[in-house]
Amino acid sequence: MIRPARKEDAPEVIPILMQILNDMELDAIKTYGADQIADLLIAAFASDTYRYGYLQTLVYADDQDRVQGICVGYPASAEVTIDDGLKPYLKEKHLPEDTQLFHDQEAWAKEWYLDSLAVAPDAQGQGIGGQLLDYLPTYLQPKGETKISLNVDFGNPKAKQLYLHHGFEHVGEIMIGAHHYEHLVRAI
Repeated sequence: MIRPARKEDAPEVIPILMQILNDMELDAIKTYGADQIADLLIAAFASDTYRYGYLQTLVYADDQDRVQGICVGYPASAEVTIDDGLKPYLKEKHLPEDTQLFHDQEAWAKEWYLDSLAVAPDAQGQGIGGQLLDYLPTYLQPKGETKISLNVDFGNPKAKQLYLHHGFEHVGEIMIGAHHYEHLVRAI
């Protein structure tokens, strides 16, 4: 079942998210370590406004309500402030106040940006990612969204194939950190 995330989902959501963040080779993870960043994100999941807060997250939960997949996103118009919600948690976790995970713009104007889509390792290959992708138009249309975008690493052809299969089209390229990505869009 797909449902909005709840604050108490953090210990299940963040390890799934960390699969992506570790692959991105973020400076903050190199500097502070994956465990400390994961601990920070578990705390920040309670934020109403943060990029990886519970209100920006949908989950796929199994019949025992265990989180098996996640989908995180937000309107491009929120990108300017989407990381401000992390600031209160930096001090709490004894990290410098200027710590940032992201420095680059990732979304284009008038898009709802799919920041992260990931499935727990033991649940991969069961169609969970596709179900989350197919659910997004139903979830976003009532909010007035008309376009979903995402960035897929050129080094991840399997993910690109999944997105193309679910109606996304290549519209450009973008650099995020040290990685080169394809920018894909799907009209709702």
